[in-house]
Amino acid sequence: MARCVRPWGIGLALIFMLSGCGYFPHPERPAWRAQAENVCLAEHLVQASAYASPVNPIDGPGICGLAHPFKVTALDGGTVELNAPQTIGCPLTAALDQWVHEVVQPIAMARFGQPVARINSMGSFSCRTIDNIPGKGLSEHAFGNATDIGGFRLADGHEFSVVKAWTRGTDQEKAFLREVQAGACNIFTTVLAPGADTFHYNHIHMDLAMHGRTSTGPRRICKPTPAPQLTPAPGAHDDLPPSPDVEEEFDVQRSVPRGAAFASGMTLSAPPAPATGGPLRPAYMAVARSRPPTHGAIDERGVYSSQDE
Repeated sequence: MARCVRPWGIGLALIFMLSGCGYFPHPERPAWRAQAENVCLAEHLVQASAYASPVNPIDGPGICGLAHPFKVTALDGGTVELNAPQTIGCPLTAALDQWVHEVVQPIAMARFGQPVARINSMGSFSCRTIDNIPGKGLSEHAFGNATDIGGFRLADGHEFSVVKAWTRGTDQEKAFLREVQAGACNIFTTVLAPGADTFHYNHIHMDLAMHGRTSTGPRRICKPTPAPQLTPAPGAHDDLPPSPDVEEEFDVQRSVPRGAAFASGMTLSAPPAPATGGPLRPAYMAVARSRPPTHGAIDERGVYSSQDE
């Protein structure tokens, strides 16, 4: 005997079928982010210590978060204090260490005859959109991959902020800020200082977003453009085209929903490794300094265990 199937029953069955086929996409954090963290840990670019402590993974809300966050209270071997603890990833921690050691301190000695003792940061991890504007893509801050520098304190206690000193500081303060910004542009992939736009009038934003590659290596966004004498012209080292002169959302890395990626044939994995082999390496890792282990160790899973209490 034939049975009557109600229309709502057919609709419910179709919903379950489509759900099983992946037609309801779930956004995923881009795979290159975890890969960059794992490479950084495996190469011991950051060591667990009293001033860089591994903390629990951050997963959400949404795709915000990072697999191996650190709570960082000082940089460059603990010699440069931060005004407040920063929750950031291993790659950003290593890049900041490099920037302080190779750029900030030499320039401070040349300009002021003394080192920087403290850096004032205005923000690190925060699950938010670009410039906190509703509807925009997620900022690199949402992945612990960005920081905002608001000012510096020298060893003698002299302190100056970006918002004031960029245009109204002493000649040495203004020169120092422009030189450390230019140096940052050779390490980070995004650097935005006062003059870049209306949202960066009081700080220097630095992140390690992936903007693609060009004939001179990773594409970098550096605004305002430093004076020519402060940034050496990079030479081409492959057959990729030169970096295009285009505008884009600066501190963002949008995710691709899994269903949409599969439907379009895209992949959520990182780009293939260079022809020489080896894992994905963020731009700064090519020149980042490696330090011998001091506190803690990394196990075969790439996870740190701290020896500190």
